[in-house]
Amino acid sequence: GGFSQFILPYIFSLLLLMSIFTSSGYLLQGLGEEKENRIMEVLLSSVSARQLITGKILGLGTAGLLQMAIWLVSARFLANLASENFSEILGSIEVSATFIILGLSYFILGYLLYAIIMATAGSIGSNARESQQMATIFSLLAVSPLWGTAFLVENPHHPISVFLTLFPFSAPITTMIRMGIADIPIWQIGASVVIMAATIVGLLFLSAKIFRTFLLMYGKTPKLGEIIRLIKQA
Repeated sequence: GGFSQFILPYIFSLLLLMSIFTSSGYLLQGLGEEKENRIMEVLLSSVSARQLITGKILGLGTAGLLQMAIWLVSARFLANLASENFSEILGSIEVSATFIILGLSYFILGYLLYAIIMATAGSIGSNARESQQMATIFSLLAVSPLWGTAFLVENPHHPISVFLTLFPFSAPITTMIRMGIADIPIWQIGASVVIMAATIVGLLFLSAKIFRTFLLMYGKTPKLGEIIRLIKQA
């Protein structure tokens, strides 16, 4: 749809990324501080590890979802205002219902995916800083589509673009960018959502073992080999 149709998904992808990592980042920071200050021991005397993590994920997720909903609803009014005042530059910007539904859906899936990862890193690290370092690699995977924006714009149907749409860690941002460039086949969006949901379920079961094993473990942060060994024992 040209520049006017691309700019809105691109800006929204930045907001989506910021909202996902703001919400999940609070979860990571909170777990790290509670573990470092030994508050975790007090909390776990009243609730189970699964209840604690679930409550944190749902609470911060609801706050982030409300934030995204406000942005999406406001986007309709801002798009109309921009089209009236900057018509020569932006042209006619339309915010469809499909865009709003997909935006909220990918926020929910993206947040759950990265919240589980952040919570897992927070339970393993001995403090918030070490947990943040462990989660950096997944943050880079989420940002990777923005590095290749020019490639996605010029090659929206390239196999690499399709792969980034299906790859769960880069799917939310890639899909938002591609929506402004070309029509995405329905099967790709459906497959992307299914793969993300399956990844979330798989990580949830894996994280449950990690929580039980590392949540009250203090001292030096375990190495990868030790983490794998302890998970198998759990």
